[in-house]
Amino acid sequence: MATADLVFTRGPVCTVGPARTRVTSLAVVGDRIAAVGHDEVLDLVGPGTEVVDLTGKLLLPGFQDSHVHAVSGGRELAECDLTGTVGVTEYLDRIRGYADAHPDRAWITGGGWSMESFDSGLPTRQLLDSVVPDRPVLLSNRDHHGAWANTRAFELAGITADTPDPADGRIEREADGSPSGMLQEGAIERVARLVPAATPQDLLAGLLRAQKLLHSLGITAWQDALLGSFGGMPDPSDAYLTAARNGSLTARVTGALWWDRQRGSEQIDELVAKREELRHGRFRADSVKIMQDGIAENFTAALSSPYLDGCGCATTNTGISFVDPEALCGYVTALDALDFQVHFHALGDRAVREALDAVEAAVAANGRRGNRHHLAHLQVVHPDDIVRFARLGAIANIQPLWAAHEPQMDELTIPFLGPERAAWQYPFGDLLRAGATLAAGSDWPVSSPAPLQGIHVAVNRRAPEAGDDRAFLPEQRIDLPSALAAYTVGSAHVNGLDDTGSLAPGHLADLVVLDRDILTAPPDEIAEAKVERTYVGGRLVHAV
Repeated sequence: MATADLVFTRGPVCTVGPARTRVTSLAVVGDRIAAVGHDEVLDLVGPGTEVVDLTGKLLLPGFQDSHVHAVSGGRELAECDLTGTVGVTEYLDRIRGYADAHPDRAWITGGGWSMESFDSGLPTRQLLDSVVPDRPVLLSNRDHHGAWANTRAFELAGITADTPDPADGRIEREADGSPSGMLQEGAIERVARLVPAATPQDLLAGLLRAQKLLHSLGITAWQDALLGSFGGMPDPSDAYLTAARNGSLTARVTGALWWDRQRGSEQIDELVAKREELRHGRFRADSVKIMQDGIAENFTAALSSPYLDGCGCATTNTGISFVDPEALCGYVTALDALDFQVHFHALGDRAVREALDAVEAAVAANGRRGNRHHLAHLQVVHPDDIVRFARLGAIANIQPLWAAHEPQMDELTIPFLGPERAAWQYPFGDLLRAGATLAAGSDWPVSSPAPLQGIHVAVNRRAPEAGDDRAFLPEQRIDLPSALAAYTVGSAHVNGLDDTGSLAPGHLADLVVLDRDILTAPPDEIAEAKVERTYVGGRLVHAV
């Protein structure tokens, strides 16, 4: 065998493989792993070999994010950024500062604010008017299912007390019916369509900005959960294709083509054409994203029984199924027959069941075609549906950071679900014990894209540095090897990258080096680890 280009030695090396998961050395030739083992690997060291001493460090497969909005996240880094605080005064200071620093911007856009910062999760237009009265403002909240707008934005959009709510959203209102400042779900588009379109250069810059950040967190591949235009977010498809063609895309990316919920099966031919068009190098679009419901905090997640009100009494609202469940079965069956993967947004227990029913219909009609359909978010899952994941081969795509006590959970979710349903939230442990395959993602920019933070919460069911010592439904914790597998081999499975996700000879050399061995450290210190190096195909793409 030829000498190696790159050798890691003096381990530990965690292969996340089915056997010999703990070794000390690994060799890379070209873009692939040539050998995994112990001192015998050193026989491949030659005069031109780069040797990396892992003493005190840990080598892992590169992390993969199975649900992220990378281009949107990268663009928001350059816009009015409200992340990292929950203080209303701080929000207003940042908005004023951004507007003053960008007098040429016709619209002030950005986001990242938290619903917990406002009474009932609803900010007002008057607050925005106090800092930017003369230009329209539209700021997404951190989950991107709602947006905060000022009076000028509503005026330009022609939204008044007489404007009806769209079928897939809601305009929050003052006592006289006038818009109060908050737009939910599909209502965002009423204002977002007026925002000047991002240029191709803006989108490409956002992608490259995001890629740099994601590599710094050890991420070597991801699935972009929305290729298309929705809720004011422009279509990132061309940015990915441009970067793939010019070589600036160093990550491996699977794209999920947006299913327009206002249309039906007539769009399938268009999706087939897009799949062929959007394929070059490390980028391909083999998945279709169907958003089946909304979120619990604004009462649009689809539940099997009504939400409660502030007094604990049942309301008449059970949330929204954006796609008719019967039609959904037909759409998924047709997509499956064409070998599309279906990537569901399914947050409430009714939406989860509707998505599983659609997968079951596809399996019944087409047989098992191995298309790796997956359900993302899974906030509320009825216990009866847990066992269906393994039986149907449906993958549980989890966002672990959300499975922790925080004000948005404790104040805006649990009281309106009630104790029984609140105990069904984020059942990672039950899913794992029932044989489901777990993949993991961040939904960034909704929440942090850092895999180590997500792994920390999956294992501890507490946020890193949380002031609250309570674990959130501690019986749903998963062990560290299982959490690592979800962020590596599990997400690689979802992303169709079968020669990544674990460290074995012949696999691509997508690797991450941590500054410590988290497998031997206390579980409550997982998030303290830092990424020192990230490699894609044996090429160093991040180093500190």
